[in-house]
Amino acid sequence: MRTFANLDELAAAVGEHLGHGSWHEVTQAEVDLFADATGDHQWIHVDRERAAAGPFGAPVAHGYLTLSLIPLLVRDIYTVRGLTMGVNYGLNRVRFPSPVTVGSRIRAGAELVGVTDVARGKHAVVKVVVDIEHHPKPACVAETVVLLVP
Repeated sequence: MRTFANLDELAAAVGEHLGHGSWHEVTQAEVDLFADATGDHQWIHVDRERAAAGPFGAPVAHGYLTLSLIPLLVRDIYTVRGLTMGVNYGLNRVRFPSPVTVGSRIRAGAELVGVTDVARGKHAVVKVVVDIEHHPKPACVAETVVLLVP
């Protein structure tokens, strides 16, 4: 865990790779819950038998599920002290180069791309690469924007 004492210290780290988080196994239960929450019950995600015979040999997580796991995956990579809150502000770019099959383990790496002043604090832009264990291509590459309020 990389700890920044304040926003100025964070800003000084622009351009640096902040590290990698812990591995997380993607389960069928998570996929099913996400399907229920979003209404996306496509067979490739929730029908285990059909998905096993499909193009990936197993059910795959929704790309947006992988994206939604980013806060979990980066929480042990870095922290900034002295904040009243940090709020997801949005995304600049997102890609899903490889599917995540159920039972796979994923983890995130984070690179601090930029820190800019805004009215309530600072926007931190972090490039997050979600890797799949034993797979050459990442599951997700996303440039996240977080509002950090001192």
